[in-house]
Amino acid sequence: MRSATTTAAAVTTTLTAAAGLAAAATVAAVAVGRHAADAALRNEPGRPLPGGPRLTVHSTAADRVALTLSLASLRSGTYALAAPGVHAVVGAVLPDAPHDPDTVVRRLVGVTHGTLAPGARVRLTPQIHVGDPRTALGLDHADVDVPGELGALPAWFVPAARDTWVITVHGLGGTREHPMVVMPFLNHHRLPVLDLAYRGDLGAPRPPDGLGHLGASEWRDVDAAIRYALRFGARRVVLHGWSTGATMALLAAERSALAGRISGLVLDSPVLDWRTTLERLAAARGTPAALLPLAVRAAEGRTGLRVDRQPPGADPAALRMPVLIFHGPDDALAPWEPARRLAAARPDLVTLRTVPGAPHGAMWNADPAGYEEALRRFLTPLM
Repeated sequence: MRSATTTAAAVTTTLTAAAGLAAAATVAAVAVGRHAADAALRNEPGRPLPGGPRLTVHSTAADRVALTLSLASLRSGTYALAAPGVHAVVGAVLPDAPHDPDTVVRRLVGVTHGTLAPGARVRLTPQIHVGDPRTALGLDHADVDVPGELGALPAWFVPAARDTWVITVHGLGGTREHPMVVMPFLNHHRLPVLDLAYRGDLGAPRPPDGLGHLGASEWRDVDAAIRYALRFGARRVVLHGWSTGATMALLAAERSALAGRISGLVLDSPVLDWRTTLERLAAARGTPAALLPLAVRAAEGRTGLRVDRQPPGADPAALRMPVLIFHGPDDALAPWEPARRLAAARPDLVTLRTVPGAPHGAMWNADPAGYEEALRRFLTPLM
């Protein structure tokens, strides 16, 4: 028969082992959460956004391309097809063109570089221009450096006659090439454009932790761009941002000491619900559903989002300038409900243009003419 002392020792050993296993499991879970958070937030300029399927090129002709049939390949509007070493622009779906049942034929606007060969695997992206404003659009520009808190921020400046400048800021999955979609429109209306690369972008300083913060720290680079514009001739500025670039613009309007010189905001697919976007990014990068809460908590801790004063746009009463929002219910990365609430709370200042059928950051692509007309109406009083 075992003695009471022996039994107690055995129980103690078992409890100690169980506690050790629990502690090890907790450490492992935290490590997994941290890894998932870093995968979701790591700065990789031009990294494709999650959620877009890869499409196969089935055939090409002088002015058309046949792609795999999918919801993505059926989207209306103008997009790019991108793969390593390949970039092409496609327009409208051509339903009357001869095609197999498992394909979609779209108008092929042009191949920017590479070869769009049958069998190529490509992604549909809203970034339709590559290069710089001169090579891509024929617009004269200057390469300038904006002094930022982490170092020089490269930017393209496209001059024009007016003293209201538009500062453009790309977002998730993009580079400063993305805002070139609106440059011809802005240049036609004689609005100077300062197109900013910010921390983490190619040629810009790396953030200290190597991670993107969904705009929570990057907005200070927009603040630096405002200072630069005012120093070099702007009397006022309009901030035009996409995705987290839109978040940065809104945060700058809320927090910058120069907010009084911002005459308007254009927010395309703004990320206004950080937690949901973090969850969706982590899920798209392969994090199992059971670990998503850990990934979100780790991301909040890594970036400081959790302890931030409040999410962007949380206080509609704080708005002091007109805002135009382009967003829609089909955005799988940044839910549009916060944009709807902001517009409903401040109908005197906020205009929401709903764009159905458009993925994240692609509101212009889904309806270029409608987008630019809404932009014209909004900007005309601000010029």
